[in-house]
Amino acid sequence: EGDKTIGRFQHWTDEFMAWMSGRVVGPLAERAVEWRYLTLGLAIGAMLLAVAAPAGGLLKFAAFPDLEGDVIEARVLLPEGTPLKRTEKLVADLEAALRRVDAKFAPKQPGGQHLIRNVTYKFNANEDAYETGQHVATVVADLLGADIRNAHVDDGLAAWRAEVGEPSDVVFIKYTEPTIGPGGKDIEIRLEGKDLGVLKRAAGELTLWLERYVGVHDIIDDLRPGKPEVRLKLKDGAAPLGFDGRAVADQLRAAFYGNTVSEVQRGRESYEIDVRLDPTDRDGLEDLDYFVLSTAEGKLVPLSVVADIQADRGFSRINRVDGRRTVTVQADVDARIANAKEILAETRAKFLPGLLERNPGVGYSFQGSDKEAGKTQRSMMTGFALGLVGIFLLLSFQFRSYFEPVIVMVIIPFSFMGAIAGHLLLGLDFTMPSILGFVALAGVVVNDSILLVEFIKYRHGNVKSVELAGPLAVKARFRAIMLTSLTTIAGLMPILSETSLQAQVLIPLVTSLAFGLTASTMLVLFLVPATYAILDDFGLAKLD
Repeated sequence: EGDKTIGRFQHWTDEFMAWMSGRVVGPLAERAVEWRYLTLGLAIGAMLLAVAAPAGGLLKFAAFPDLEGDVIEARVLLPEGTPLKRTEKLVADLEAALRRVDAKFAPKQPGGQHLIRNVTYKFNANEDAYETGQHVATVVADLLGADIRNAHVDDGLAAWRAEVGEPSDVVFIKYTEPTIGPGGKDIEIRLEGKDLGVLKRAAGELTLWLERYVGVHDIIDDLRPGKPEVRLKLKDGAAPLGFDGRAVADQLRAAFYGNTVSEVQRGRESYEIDVRLDPTDRDGLEDLDYFVLSTAEGKLVPLSVVADIQADRGFSRINRVDGRRTVTVQADVDARIANAKEILAETRAKFLPGLLERNPGVGYSFQGSDKEAGKTQRSMMTGFALGLVGIFLLLSFQFRSYFEPVIVMVIIPFSFMGAIAGHLLLGLDFTMPSILGFVALAGVVVNDSILLVEFIKYRHGNVKSVELAGPLAVKARFRAIMLTSLTTIAGLMPILSETSLQAQVLIPLVTSLAFGLTASTMLVLFLVPATYAILDDFGLAKLD
């Protein structure tokens, strides 16, 4: 019974393929060759519409897919000098807020499971601070698996952020998930210049600009205030008294930190003798008001006569790239609400020219995901171009012509339409894996073209014109082309339906492959014979 069912299905399939070849595809191929210039024009028009989708913003571009992870973090940075007890208190507040978030989300999870599985702390650690000490910490929470929970990571982070509020004494708290993949920061703009004050002002203006966008959050810069300090500026009368900056600094250091004046040897032991002020004379900033300096002649001069004393706060860390001081502004983007590529494009066009005009001597460069995407894209395009050259050379040897390989390769750019349509249908952003999928697609879609061109050129029977040989080849090779493409597409379908975290990065790549191959399969039956006929009109292709 099973063999009979298989036999009937195979018979039905054969009849359906024969009917499609003779009644549908064949006549359409004849019309496509007859109206070949219109066919090519319509295909080019459709391709331009596909290109317009990402260019016009209908299809968003992102450097890397927005993957759902299972870990979220709160990265804390307090001012330098903050006691450890204050850091511990803030970490405890963050955990308490996280427990309240868990209580809100748990009823919505399958079986009422807790969204938050485990919470751990890491003191003296913050990936975004580039500092260590008792004023930095990271709170790490493990979530219910992405394929189980009914909550988006960004929803959890937003709820955590709202529960904590804005503590008044923190430099920043960044709510994020560990980076998955090589995408880099969503927004990372580096400002360069000489004057730190100007750079800080420019970074503040850029921060205010980015705060205007809905979906942009956790905006920070890496030029942060350091510990409180006392600054001394020499007065005009300091030089006549024999004082310069080094002399004043040396005497202050010797008085407050001590200076080794001698070394005493007692047997095998050696003892250094350090001299410094009495603790009661160096236990407060007011002691500087009564501090005296000694001139080369041994005279005592009050410090206030030689220098102006100012209380200030410096910078905890000054970055330099190629010898220039830099400030980097970073931000995260909720991909469901905003698109980092569009925000950076608008910032470049509408804000940065004015920023540079208001802050002379400041330059900028885009880092993070924008820079990484550009680097990867250039590498892919180089490999893509080399691959096309290789395909062209191989086909040139096969067909002994420099023009007929163009007929085979003409389908490559038109398969881009399918890749774009697939991303729009599935609601995906066009990402670097999507481009990689299209690059890989170029080596797949030419297979059907080669089958068709080889049949037109060498197996046309008694037909003497391309206009007649093209539709005959389409009818003869329709079954082979369809089965080759359908089996490949069917093999890709399980990945498109996969929901696990490991497969999410592959879905854009497979979308380009599956939908691009679908589009090229439909187009190759009409576009390749039409293009062959056009080249024949100009004497650039012939039948053997």
